[in-house]
Amino acid sequence: MEFPQLFRVHQHFDAPSISDIDGEIHDQLTKLALGEKISPGETVAITAGSRGISNIAQIIKAVVMHFQQLGAKPFIVPSMGSHGGGTAEGQRAIIEGYGMTEEFLGCPIRSSMETVLVCESPEGVPIHFDQNAYQADHVFVCGRVKPHTRFSGEIESGLLKMMLIGLGKRTGARIYHRAIQDFSFDQILHSVIGEVLQKCSIVAGLGIVENGYEQTAMLEAIHPQDFIEREKVLLKQAKDWFPKVPFEKVDLLLIDQIGKNISGSGMDTNVVGRKVYDHCAAEHEFPKVKRIALRGLTEATHGNACGFGIAEFATQAALDSVDWEITKVNALTGGHPTVAMSPVIFPTDQTMLENALTSIGLTEPPDARMVWIQDTLHLAEFECSTAFLKEVQANPALEILREPLPLGFDEHGKILERYEHHS
Repeated sequence: MEFPQLFRVHQHFDAPSISDIDGEIHDQLTKLALGEKISPGETVAITAGSRGISNIAQIIKAVVMHFQQLGAKPFIVPSMGSHGGGTAEGQRAIIEGYGMTEEFLGCPIRSSMETVLVCESPEGVPIHFDQNAYQADHVFVCGRVKPHTRFSGEIESGLLKMMLIGLGKRTGARIYHRAIQDFSFDQILHSVIGEVLQKCSIVAGLGIVENGYEQTAMLEAIHPQDFIEREKVLLKQAKDWFPKVPFEKVDLLLIDQIGKNISGSGMDTNVVGRKVYDHCAAEHEFPKVKRIALRGLTEATHGNACGFGIAEFATQAALDSVDWEITKVNALTGGHPTVAMSPVIFPTDQTMLENALTSIGLTEPPDARMVWIQDTLHLAEFECSTAFLKEVQANPALEILREPLPLGFDEHGKILERYEHHS
């Protein structure tokens, strides 16, 4: 088969960033005057999630130090629903993999899947909350604010979701995702959060917003009573900075890797245009991608292949990396079983692409609108086929880094090393 020729592109984003993270966190937390609420010797549970947030270990350590300076006794609570196989050991391993060890942070990690049944929401939904956090004198919520991969609204993924899903642990996450089948995400979110804010000793939060280069662009410390309104503002900013595939139509999207450290859905559905449906874009969604082909999983996902089922094609290497038990637990807890289904599997990159390119319609493979990305988090540089050449040349935000070259493979059918992404 004659494959498309690909050229490399750099995408320029509006990208403010914070150079002094420790100083910014100190300034933000100082504004809240938390010493007026927290007495020396009191315990503070600080949330740590499973996403691959830039500078997360440094951010959490700075938060820990602030509370220690107030004389409090902070500790870390892994807050990630059913990730890590839905086990305390698995969740601890995830945050330690991001550098959040007890030695680095200077405080204990208390990982447990045990929850406290706080009460029921007005809809009759049982509200679960991490037992260690519930028993603390105070809870500090830390999380990145960004578009959610399934739900749309003024509030999507951020501090409120961390309290709902993250601190709900596996039991709470499963219940909330079931409830969302009967009620809207927005209704459940506001209903449950009202009870949590009232009854679970939430002292404050820290919202993190990243730019398109995955850099820390904004940090904002927030009083609990302001969570809802401030998160709406932070989400609007996050959407403005959110990285995108800069084309409306794509015949084939080749992705090197997916993983929970990349996105809750493995591949961010906001990026691939499949937030509503698994295998096609809704009318209002872009890009409209006909086929997705997947090469592998990230090491940090620990075999969790949620998002596997969004791709139409995958390699045997990707399949061999899957831990089906971990994947099944997470997909079912999230109420989205189809993301754990298997794509059509091929032994090599070459055979996968040969079959994927003959499934896109009447367009001949050399003329296909093909885009190749490392993952849905790193979109500053990517490869695209010559079908996009004029479009790229006309876009001032796109810079051509390398002229078109043939797509080549080694004797094992693997894409040649010179095409690997290193951004």
